[in-house]
Amino acid sequence: MKETEDIEIRRSGLDHSYIESPHHYSPRRLYSITGADWESRINFDRMRKERLDRAKEAMERHDLGAMVLYHGANVRYITGVYQGMWKYSIFIRYTVLCRGSEPVLFETVGSDMERAKLNCPWLYGNVKPAITWTWSEGATERQVTNMATGVVDLLKEKKVFGEKIGVDIMDMWVHSAFEKAGVKLVNAWPAISEARVIKTVDELECAKISAAITDSCLDMIRNEWLARPGLTESQLAGNIMKFFTDQGFEEGQAFCVASGGNTNPYARWWSDKPIRRGDLVITDIGGRGPCGGYYADVTRTHICGDASPTKEEKALYKETMDSMNAAIAEAVPGNTTADSAKHFPVYDDDKYKTCSLFQFGHSIGLTLYEGMWISRGFSLDFPAEYKQNMYMAIETYSGRPGLEQAVRLEQDVVITDKGPVLFSLFPFDEKFLD
Repeated sequence: MKETEDIEIRRSGLDHSYIESPHHYSPRRLYSITGADWESRINFDRMRKERLDRAKEAMERHDLGAMVLYHGANVRYITGVYQGMWKYSIFIRYTVLCRGSEPVLFETVGSDMERAKLNCPWLYGNVKPAITWTWSEGATERQVTNMATGVVDLLKEKKVFGEKIGVDIMDMWVHSAFEKAGVKLVNAWPAISEARVIKTVDELECAKISAAITDSCLDMIRNEWLARPGLTESQLAGNIMKFFTDQGFEEGQAFCVASGGNTNPYARWWSDKPIRRGDLVITDIGGRGPCGGYYADVTRTHICGDASPTKEEKALYKETMDSMNAAIAEAVPGNTTADSAKHFPVYDDDKYKTCSLFQFGHSIGLTLYEGMWISRGFSLDFPAEYKQNMYMAIETYSGRPGLEQAVRLEQDVVITDKGPVLFSLFPFDEKFLD
């Protein structure tokens, strides 16, 4: 235990002797978002280096000569370059990481490529023009061949051509072009997910700031925007997204806003339905925060206006809270996702052996869902091990036939050597607990 803590202290570069616990595990110890010369704060250079090191180590474990990555979050993880969420999965940019080499970013030409060269000196000399092929109509075959040729030339230059090359996402055009070029294609996701699912100390500091701002938004929801009826679900969602944008989020999101009858069965999207006094209101909120784009994802159930919840609604709230907390308590190194999933309420996950995303847990980081999911549909039979510095969102739901309204709750938690630590601190509603 002491040895593990010492390693974490060395990784952070801080003297923790007075606070007696790593700074990055303490939700009350927040750095300012801005930079300063008198405090280390989040070290983005270190974060980029450690993420890249983790990716290289994962490649070695999976015996990959290189990874060709098209998904925007994977590109960002490897290169530290972000140019908008809209570029994440439309095949207009990519990065190649070869064994023993620095990553090469193939960026959208024109201003985007120039911005990458201007903004990201750590990629000096390793930014090349991306060749796009999607939606190029009659030119598609030529375009995708040229894209693949550029990648293959790099693989040959770095002397890894002929080895296993991992690709994260691709369409049939890419698959065909690489096969024709003689590339030995394998799945890159096991390696890149293995790297991303364990967070560095600076990634955790980024996530902590996102969670803190999300707590503030929940306070506005409960104590301001739902203090009286008058808003529609869509207006509440708009308030939430504006709040996050004003706080510097790359993208603030109201993942779900559901009120009254829309809580059971749960509507994952909002409408212009008026929120009435006494409505239960589920708000699943967060988004990509202002420090490195690390997600928060927190859910609370509120009651609109000065109404008091019924006895049944209080029981549903407690049932949901207890199942979620029991699942969180199991999130310790050496335990598995099965240990958490056994506390989730029985749901359609059990019936269909799939994942409903209701009785649920998931890794969060540069994307809302990454690395590892928890569901009774598969985790009980195929458990995955919890490891230190995983960052998870764990959530449960009370919906079932016949209920007029239902409850949903969710917390963000980091797995430490001393147990789970909550980064989301907004309190549960005392109205439901008295």
